[in-house]
Amino acid sequence: MKIFLDANVLVSVLNKEYPLFTYSSRILSLASHSRFEVYTSPLCLAIAFYFAEKKHKTSAKHKIDLLCQHIKIAPNSSNGVSKALSNRSIHDFEDGLEYYAAEAVGCTCIITEDIADFYFSELEVLNCQAFFKRHLLN
Repeated sequence: MKIFLDANVLVSVLNKEYPLFTYSSRILSLASHSRFEVYTSPLCLAIAFYFAEKKHKTSAKHKIDLLCQHIKIAPNSSNGVSKALSNRSIHDFEDGLEYYAAEAVGCTCIITEDIADFYFSELEVLNCQAFFKRHLLN
């Protein structure tokens, strides 16, 4: 199963934000499980870096580097930019870019704590706890 992690999931892991960290760290650990391919985008990494740097200053870049060694990066392509701009149902450009990056690599689920941001999604959209309950406890 290919899953896409939104920036807020990455931030919760990098900054150890409880109580979400309990679930988000487990989901991130799926990158080493053969049943899952875990993706994010360059845009999500940039957002996560920004918030990690605010909290950790000098170690933020190192944390992003470690993260990138374990997950796959879905490209933010010019095609995705065009689709996000032309899709009239997408009001937040950033969410559109993330959605089309996930779609381009064949992800079937977007994991985010802001489910309402992906109201336009044809992919499954779950928060960390719901993903854990639906896909890992069965």
